[in-house]
Amino acid sequence: MNAFSFRNRIAFYYLVSTALLIAIVFFAIYQIVSFSVYNHINTDIEVEVEKHLEEIEIDQNNTYLIQVDQWRDREHNAVDVNPVFIQFLDVNDELIDKSPNLKNLNLKLYTEDRDNQFVDTYLNTKPIRQIQVPLFDKEQIVGYLIVAMSLDDAAMVLTNLRTILLVSFPLILLVLFLTARFFAGRSIQPINSIIAISSQISKDNLSSRINLPPNKDELYVLSKTINDLLDRIENAIDREKQFTSDASHELRTPLAIIKGTLEVLVRKPRNQAEYEEKINFCVKEVDRMNTLVDELLLLARFENQKQTNKKEPVFLNAIVLDILARYSEKINLKKITVHTNFNEEYTITSDVYLISIIISNLLSNAIKYSDENGEIFVTLDKENGHVICKIVDEGMGISNEDLNKIGNRFYRSQSVQHREIKGTGLGLSIVNRLADLLDITFEIESKLKQGTAVLLRFP
Repeated sequence: MNAFSFRNRIAFYYLVSTALLIAIVFFAIYQIVSFSVYNHINTDIEVEVEKHLEEIEIDQNNTYLIQVDQWRDREHNAVDVNPVFIQFLDVNDELIDKSPNLKNLNLKLYTEDRDNQFVDTYLNTKPIRQIQVPLFDKEQIVGYLIVAMSLDDAAMVLTNLRTILLVSFPLILLVLFLTARFFAGRSIQPINSIIAISSQISKDNLSSRINLPPNKDELYVLSKTINDLLDRIENAIDREKQFTSDASHELRTPLAIIKGTLEVLVRKPRNQAEYEEKINFCVKEVDRMNTLVDELLLLARFENQKQTNKKEPVFLNAIVLDILARYSEKINLKKITVHTNFNEEYTITSDVYLISIIISNLLSNAIKYSDENGEIFVTLDKENGHVICKIVDEGMGISNEDLNKIGNRFYRSQSVQHREIKGTGLGLSIVNRLADLLDITFEIESKLKQGTAVLLRFP
């Protein structure tokens, strides 16, 4: 296994942070124990100083000789168990007396700036801590009392503690690393599942999905994000396949018509009028193919899109009038009368482009399937807080049998086919999809040979 695997890296980063924390804690422990041990020694020395100061007398008749008879008697009686080193000096820094445990050794007297201060030094290579206290008589120094204690026990305690901490530190880190590596391995187990399932996914197998972990943590979010990505990829590929299938199926007919027309056209010489007729026919078929491709692309674009992010004010009155102006040539050609009923300016918040496509398709159908000299009614109104757009024509209508199928792609009712009205059969499919995308309620009512009414209820 790779030494720098994800599991080992997690364990290593955890180990580094924990090692710093443990090192700080161990250092703090050592400093606290060290302070406590030396503070205890200082207290003991101060107690000894106070006790011995009470037992000495100043003899002014003998050049300020310090009398230590009581101390000497007590010290001789406790020599075997007393770990304290005591030494008295007179005004000339000459030795007056010292504790028997000093034997032939003497404590060092430092300069005056060290008076009443603890000093760490050595007594015959042994570490000691001492304090020198000046003795006064009428504000005049007449001698010194030096009290010292061995630091052997303190040094041993601190050495043992330091050894324990230094030995336990790597052992603790080793245990922590193994423990962290174990739990890290268990924590990232879902990643192994993600890798295993992801390796099975290919362009021919997009249906596999990663099992979501029970805990909604970062791995859950990662798994769900990957599943959502796979959903989008699968939908995109399905749309591509659908578009390819639809385009190849629907474009085959007009291409065959164009090919047949051109083949007939070149078989023998023809007059100018015949050439123009056949070429104009081919141009119309090309226009129909362009319209078909545009509608297929539009439908493929929004087939599985969840929502549109574009929100802006949409002025319905202006959109309806603009579309009617665009179709004015067709309206005039069929001598259709269009009645508009707008009580006020109606504004909604939605996608201007998509709303225009919806209304354009509906008005185009109303014009296309209306009879000559027919009438179309376009109404904008409000109902229960919703803006309503209603388009009614008096055209050929749709039978009840066909009414439930008109939303299907490329479906065209029998009555339309009998009258040979050109179309792609995609208009209402696009309206259905975009209305669903924009949360618009789309309703249609129709009776054969009586007309059709469509209603849009905007949110």
